[in-house]
Amino acid sequence: MSGQSIRVENLVKHFGKGDSLVEVIDGASFEVKKGELVALIAPSGAGKTTLLMMIGCVEEPTSGTIWLGDEKVYENQWLTNETRKIRREKIGFIFQAHYLIPFLNVLENVTLIPQTNGVSKQASEKEAMELLDYFDIADKARAMSSQLSGGQNQRVAIARALANKPEIILADEPTAALDRKRSVSVVEMLKKIAIDQDVAVIMVTHDDAMLPLCDRILNIQDKKVVDVPKETKIL
Repeated sequence: MSGQSIRVENLVKHFGKGDSLVEVIDGASFEVKKGELVALIAPSGAGKTTLLMMIGCVEEPTSGTIWLGDEKVYENQWLTNETRKIRREKIGFIFQAHYLIPFLNVLENVTLIPQTNGVSKQASEKEAMELLDYFDIADKARAMSSQLSGGQNQRVAIARALANKPEIILADEPTAALDRKRSVSVVEMLKKIAIDQDVAVIMVTHDDAMLPLCDRILNIQDKKVVDVPKETKIL
């Protein structure tokens, strides 16, 4: 592991004002290092996705500080006007639904973000084919998502998340729509990626069986984020 990739200090997120104020996260502080696969758990409605979206520069916090790699991106306000650029260049997102663009084939889905970032068609396709080969689906490069199984589509979605060579991968329940065997395969894949690509991976999950496969477990408790043992059960 080669140092901090995500650092959060005293992060706060409130929704609404006055009598309708809802405190979701209140003083969360934690770090995730490169090469780590970290599970994020909590009961439904406790703010897991909100926390992920704040780290991913999608949802603006109420206050606190966020570092992504060596860059402080938020300190009581965004420190850049280019949060979209940060998302494109530093972060890979994986969701429960694969969200592949249905009118693009597999290769086109994976090359879309690199080409948006200015990478040439030839270079982006070469990198995409290497990723698809890594996930053992290179033979599906010209297929449409409708022709693939759920597990194959999720592998394409992970390849797409890696296509911009991110420092961070944020996965929001990536195994929720998969059976146990495919779920284990996806989490093992995320662990391999964390090590091979030297990236930090945070994975929201509701599945106790996935926790032993992770390096650490973070739990949202009393609106804060704490490390808990791997034997912890998700309520």
